[in-house]
Amino acid sequence: MSARLAVLIGLLAGLLTAGIALAAALVYAPQIADAIHPAGSLPAATAPPTVPPRPSPTAPPIATPQSIPAPSRTLAPLTPSAEPSPSATEESLFRVGQKAPKLLLPLLGGGTIDLAKLKGKAVWVNFMGTYCPPCRDEFPLMNVFGARHEDDGLVVLAVDVREEPAVVQAFIDDTGVTFQVALDRDGVAQKAWGAIALPIHFWIDTEGIIRDGALGAIGPDIMADGVQTILPGVDVSPP
Repeated sequence: MSARLAVLIGLLAGLLTAGIALAAALVYAPQIADAIHPAGSLPAATAPPTVPPRPSPTAPPIATPQSIPAPSRTLAPLTPSAEPSPSATEESLFRVGQKAPKLLLPLLGGGTIDLAKLKGKAVWVNFMGTYCPPCRDEFPLMNVFGARHEDDGLVVLAVDVREEPAVVQAFIDDTGVTFQVALDRDGVAQKAWGAIALPIHFWIDTEGIIRDGALGAIGPDIMADGVQTILPGVDVSPP
């Protein structure tokens, strides 16, 4: 027998032996398993441990005006700045309660007027200009007060500011007033008295103290009130 044939016969014998062993295993495997683990004795499958679910994140509450706590510190209320009262403004503008400034001026038509020499008289001083419509409207009323209370010691004095005598004289002739008119040709008296606008009125008592003042076109009621402050005890009423 050749060597090649001997090898082939050996391979076939090995394959046959392996096949017989496999068949035996298939036939006797259930019996072997029952012998090791009887029926019903196999342990149940163990369930995996239960993991508790994670809580879903909760969004923080939105702050509302009602949910915001009030501050623990109490704030002191703000104090508004004090506003000047009308009376305080008038006192500063017209120098109410102060001694009247010096007033020494030439008079229209000749002579001079000196306020210092009128002590003992109640004096109504009006700074004006002939070009001023309110001045024209006020002059007839001032004339009535002057004539009505002349015997009570009232002196009415108009002070024309920075105009020529001829212009002022024409104005006086046209209005027909009888009270005195002084000429402040250079505006010195206007500046000293703080006559910031025309017309402006000052009421000075018998001691030379300014008791009231008024700015702009005024009517008979305000005029009467002003005169009353410098003629106490006298019945002063609007014309």
